[in-house]
Amino acid sequence: MVTRVLPPAAIAVDLAIFTISSGTLSALVVQRANPPYAGNWALPGGLVEADEGLDQAAARELEEETGLHSARLHIAQLHSYGRPDRDPRGRIVSVAYVALVPDLPMPVAGGDAAAATWTPVGELLADPGSLAFDHHQILSDAVDYLQRCPVPKLTSFGARSSPRNSSTSGLSGGDLDGDHG
Repeated sequence: MVTRVLPPAAIAVDLAIFTISSGTLSALVVQRANPPYAGNWALPGGLVEADEGLDQAAARELEEETGLHSARLHIAQLHSYGRPDRDPRGRIVSVAYVALVPDLPMPVAGGDAAAATWTPVGELLADPGSLAFDHHQILSDAVDYLQRCPVPKLTSFGARSSPRNSSTSGLSGGDLDGDHG
């Protein structure tokens, strides 16, 4: 029997969190305080610690970097991102999460985030270099997901939005739990 040595890799979580504010779909972004990409905007997220699961890591990173609590959000896994060069620090596979909740409060930066804010999705998608790492791709995929998957929880809040153009028309009802098939 041959023993295989596993290559070093780390796991991260990234969160594409959306809200509707003044009729505009906005995404939660944080300004990175540390390298790589110090000073650049990114989706909230970070490395999964050795003693936690993916969902726990997503909740922890969201709260640490933005002050928002995941208990108020219906967060669903979106997709995994594993391109070998996605992070200059080494091989880091990210599991991305998505949530859409109208009228979320202003975030408060903390942890390794220098700032946190809501930014109109249209502005972020218009510039592929506006976000660190592969977060532009994650954001784009999350918007595509929202357009494909009906979101019934929005109807109870009375809001609808079209993520691509940041207007208030076009998103249909359903849920964000990944059971959209």
